Amino acid sequence: MIIDLTRPGKFPLEFDIQIAADEIDLDTDNVKLTGEARMSGKVTRHIVETVVEGDINARIEIDCTRCLKPVETELDIPFSVSYTSPEHYTDEKETELHQGDLDLAISEDDRIDLKEVAREQILLNLPEQVLCTEDCKGLCAKCGADRNLINCNCEEKEIDPRWAALKDLIK
Repeated sequence: MIIDLTRPGKFPLEFDIQIAADEIDLDTDNVKLTGEARMSGKVTRHIVETVVEGDINARIEIDCTRCLKPVETELDIPFSVSYTSPEHYTDEKETELHQGDLDLAISEDDRIDLKEVAREQILLNLPEQVLCTEDCKGLCAKCGADRNLINCNCEEKEIDPRWAALKDLIK
């Protein structure tokens, strides 16, 4: 859904849309949407900026941080993004950024694509660490085996050469 900011009409404009998983390209290998994303909220016009705020609900499949098994989780993302036109934003090469500037985007053609807003917010709110289970053992650093399924004993077989001389003391 594209919001045309130049059209005459009633603002704030409320929206409640469903976006199919194949319409949002997350452009990552380890994350994918598993169903529709629901996005609801409102668009409010001000003198020099337009604010898009609301909530996004989506189910994603993301790889476990330790063992790379796919884990399905649900995201519930509240968001607020402000847009301004290029003439109301500084074009200086060096300028001081403030906290509010981090949620400010430039609307080049007076149009806001809500699918793109959803894509950005999902990517910005991905969890940093996802585990398939709390006690996930991960992958073996030597052979790459899933340590949740087998015990490869790689760590027991190899002795750090710096400590090898101490093993002789035990004998």
